[in-house]
Amino acid sequence: MLAEHSLSNLKGVGPKQLEKLHKLGLFVVQDLLFHLPLRYQDKTKITAIENALIGSEVLLEGEIFTQALTRGRRNSLLVKIQSPQGAFLTLRFFHFHYRQAQQFTRGKSLRVFGEVRSGPNGLEMVHPTYQFINPEEAPELETTLTPTYPTTEGLGQLSLLKLIQQAIVLLKQNPLEELLPQKLLQQLQLPDLNSALLTLHEPQPDDDLIKIKQFNHPAQQRLIVEELICQQAGLQLLRQTEQKRYAPALPPSQAANALLASLPFALTHAQQSVLQEIQQDLALPHPMQRLVQGDVGSGKTVIAALAAIQSAEAGYQVAVMAPTEILAEQHLNAFLEWLEPLDIPVAWLNGRMKAAEKRYQLAQIESGEAKVVIGTHALFQDAVTFHQLGLVVIDEQHRFGVHQRLALHEKGQNQDHHPHQLVMTATPIPRTLAMTAYGDLDISIIDELPPGRKPIETAVLSNEKRSEVMEHLYVKCKQGIQAYWVCPLIEESELLHAQAAEVTATQFTDNWPDLRVGLVHGRLKGEQKALVMEAFKNHEIDLLVATTVIEVGVNVPNSSLMIIENAERLGLAQLHQLRGRVGRGDLQSHCVLLYQPPLSETGKARLNIMRDTTDGFRIAEEDLKIRGPGEILGTKQTGGLQFRIADLKRDSQWIPTAQEWAQQLVAENPQLVTALQARWVGNKVDYQHA
Repeated sequence: MLAEHSLSNLKGVGPKQLEKLHKLGLFVVQDLLFHLPLRYQDKTKITAIENALIGSEVLLEGEIFTQALTRGRRNSLLVKIQSPQGAFLTLRFFHFHYRQAQQFTRGKSLRVFGEVRSGPNGLEMVHPTYQFINPEEAPELETTLTPTYPTTEGLGQLSLLKLIQQAIVLLKQNPLEELLPQKLLQQLQLPDLNSALLTLHEPQPDDDLIKIKQFNHPAQQRLIVEELICQQAGLQLLRQTEQKRYAPALPPSQAANALLASLPFALTHAQQSVLQEIQQDLALPHPMQRLVQGDVGSGKTVIAALAAIQSAEAGYQVAVMAPTEILAEQHLNAFLEWLEPLDIPVAWLNGRMKAAEKRYQLAQIESGEAKVVIGTHALFQDAVTFHQLGLVVIDEQHRFGVHQRLALHEKGQNQDHHPHQLVMTATPIPRTLAMTAYGDLDISIIDELPPGRKPIETAVLSNEKRSEVMEHLYVKCKQGIQAYWVCPLIEESELLHAQAAEVTATQFTDNWPDLRVGLVHGRLKGEQKALVMEAFKNHEIDLLVATTVIEVGVNVPNSSLMIIENAERLGLAQLHQLRGRVGRGDLQSHCVLLYQPPLSETGKARLNIMRDTTDGFRIAEEDLKIRGPGEILGTKQTGGLQFRIADLKRDSQWIPTAQEWAQQLVAENPQLVTALQARWVGNKVDYQHA
C-alpha cells in the first residue's frame, strides 16, 4: 500500500532528505504522487537556432564559436554557439567558476535548454542547463515532457524528480484504489485516478500542453474534482459531528420582545427572517453553527443582542468577540444601552485593562454574575473561565484565525455541553467561496438596508484635485455635517502610516484654524483613540483624519462625507467597508476616492466598480476575480483551504458538483470519505477534531 509506504524506503532518502520532504508535507510514497508539477519543459525535440522564438523554452544544439569574459557592474561569461546553418545564440552566465569558463573551448558541441531572449547581440539564453555532446553519438532525447515541481531549500529538482520516478514505478506495480464512483467519472467524462496521475507526471509530447497550462486537461480536472469532494465531505463530517454534540436548548425569550418593543425602529423583513432562524437554532439541543452575512449598516448588532438575551434569560453566558478595540467598544455601548434596562449584566475585557479591573471582571465572569461578556481576543486567554457559556458570537470572522475561533468555542466545553455559535461578517462572501470556506455553517443573509437609507454617491478623482476636495470638505463641515479623511498605508510601516495622517491633519488646521480636527491612527494608545472617537460621535469634532483603523465598527450617523486618499492601494472589500462608515443617517452621503495617476487598467476597473455600485455582494464577486480567495478570507482564515491542485477562484464551477457528491458519500459510504481524507489531507487537518 503506497499510503503506508514510508519515504525512507526509497533509494537516496536519508534522515536529512526525509526532514526536507516532511517540510513539503510529504511523508509516504502516495504523497509524492500527489505532489504535482508546477509546469513542464519540452526536451523531447531539438529546435534549430534559426527557428527559436523569443520567449519560448527550447532545447538547442550548436558548436562553440567564441567564449569571452566581460567585466562591469556584474561580470559575465558569454559563450556564443553556432548552428550548422550559421545562426548564432549567446549563452550568458553571471554565476560561474574560472575552471567552468575554461571548458567552453571553440569547436566543442553543446546541447542547451532555456528561455530564448533578445540580447544586446541577438538571441541569448541566461543560465541555461547544458551538456557537452559528441554530435556523432548524441544522447537520446527525453520521451516525455519534463515536469518542474514545487520544492524547498536544499532539495533540488533533480533529487525530487528521481524520488517521484521511483514512486511512479511503484504506482505502475501497485495502482491506487479508485475512490470516486464510476457513475460520477462517466457522467463527467473524466479518466481514472492512476491514468490521471501518470499523465501529469509523465505527459507525452502529443498531450495538450496548452490545456495542462490552463488546468483544463481532463487529468487535472479529475484530481481537482476528487480534492474538492474530499474537502466538502470533510466539512460535512465536521457538521455531523457538531450535530451529535449536546448544547443547551434555549427557549424563546420574553425579554427579547421587550427590547424589540423599546427600539426606535422596526426590524427589516431580512432581519426578522434571520432572527427567526437563530431563535429556532438556539431552541434545539445541539450547537447552532450559523454565519450571518449582512452588508455594511444592515443591522447585525441588534440581531446578536437579541440572540444574547435568549441565552442570558435561560441562565447561560454569552461571549461576544470583536477583532478591534474600537469595534468591541462599539458593541459594548450598544449592548449596555439595550441590555441594562432588562437587568442583564454586561462585562468587558480588553488587552489594556489595569490589573485590578481585570481581576474584578474575571471574577464576575467565573461566578456567572456577568451574563454577557464583550471583548477582543483577550476573551480566549487561559485566565478567562466562564461559569456556563451558552453562546459565542464572533464578529468579523475573517479577521480571526480558525484556531482562535475554536479556542473560544472550547471555553464552553468544560461542562457537559458545547456552546452555540453565531458568526457575523460585514464582508460579503461570494456564494461559491462561502460554500467552501464555511461549508460546516448554516448561512443567513441580511440583504436589505433599513428604510430611509440613501445609497452613498461615489466619485473617483485624481489626486491633482486634492486641494479642491479639501476646500469643499471645509465648506460642508461649516454647514454642519461631519467628515472622514482616510490616509491608507503608504508603505508597510505603521510609523509612516501615522505620519501621513498627521501631515494631513496639520494641513487642515493650518489652512482652516476654525475647523475642529481629530486624528486617529494605529500608534495612538487605546484610551486616546477612544477619547477622539467619543468626541467625534458627540460632534465636538468636525473632521476625523484617520488611518484604516476605522474600517470596521465606527457608527456616527451625522457623518456623511468620506474621502479616501490613494484609494487605488486598497482592496475592494476594504474600500467598501470604509465607505460604509457614512450613509448611516438620513442625510445623503458622499464618498470621494482620490487616486494617484497614472492608474493601471486593473486599478481603473476596481475604482469604477466602487463608483457604479454599493452592493457588497457584487463587489465581493469582483474582488474574488481580482484577488482570489486567500486575500478575501484573510490569510489567517485559509489554514483549512490549502489545496494541492484545486483553486477556488479557477475551479468554482466544480464546487456544486463536489458538494452534491460529498453529501452522497458521507450518507452512503463514510469509509470512502475517511480514505479520501487520508489521501488528500493526510497529516494536515483532522476534521473530526478541528
